Amino acid sequence: MFVPKRFLTATGGTITYDGDYKIHTFLSSGSFVVTAGGDVEYLVVAGGGSGGYGQAGGGGAGGFRTATGFAVTAQTYSITIGAGGAAISSGGISNSGSSSVFDSITSIGGGGGGLTSGGSGGSGGGAGYNIASGTGAGAGTVGQGNNGGTALGAFPKYPAAGGGGAGAVGGNAPNLNTSGDGGAGSSSSISGSSISYAGGGGGSGSMQGAVAGAGGVGGGGAGAVAGGLTNGTAGTANSGGGGGGTHTGTSGSGGSGLVILRYKYK
Repeated sequence: MFVPKRFLTATGGTITYDGDYKIHTFLSSGSFVVTAGGDVEYLVVAGGGSGGYGQAGGGGAGGFRTATGFAVTAQTYSITIGAGGAAISSGGISNSGSSSVFDSITSIGGGGGGLTSGGSGGSGGGAGYNIASGTGAGAGTVGQGNNGGTALGAFPKYPAAGGGGAGAVGGNAPNLNTSGDGGAGSSSSISGSSISYAGGGGGSGSMQGAVAGAGGVGGGGAGAVAGGLTNGTAGTANSGGGGGGTHTGTSGSGGSGLVILRYKYK
């Protein structure tokens, strides 16, 4: 006797379609309500860390996790979307991003950029000027992201380092006149198009004129150029990108995260 194949059915988030696949995109926290179980593919990206203040490093990207064949059953799953770390406009500790969660899958928020050492997280924040050369990289989380860049620590320009990205470590300052770029993110085609997420933030230029670092591909914000109250660029919303560092302005906030779930529906 012929038995028709049963497919997973669910509601929640913003629903789109790609051929035989149904896609649920969550840009804010919500619920994934499964009425008939099966396997899903997931992408879970956490919020990015903010850039630092005062010749400081770029923020690390939020953790990036993706896999296929994750079993779900008929129940309601809570989805948590991590916020990006808040910008800062004075000396002190920058802010890490918040975690994004789908069932047992947690992506860790990115570490903030450092005036000294960068913060640890999904990807680590970049080091700032006020620490010895070759040190200060914030640590990334294995399987989610990479370390931030290290300090150059050379008088008189002290360029800062970039935050780590999902696909690459944050850039060290290549020379006295240039701060480190944010590490590149990683791409996913779960939405139906190839999109990069979780790029690191760029390091800020120093007061002696070092060029600021670029944001990493995947939503990382650029560092601020030196002089005046120039601001770091924020990480792109719902990308998990790290924010750019600043010298005397306001650092870039981290970009919020997202969760995308996809499965065959016919």
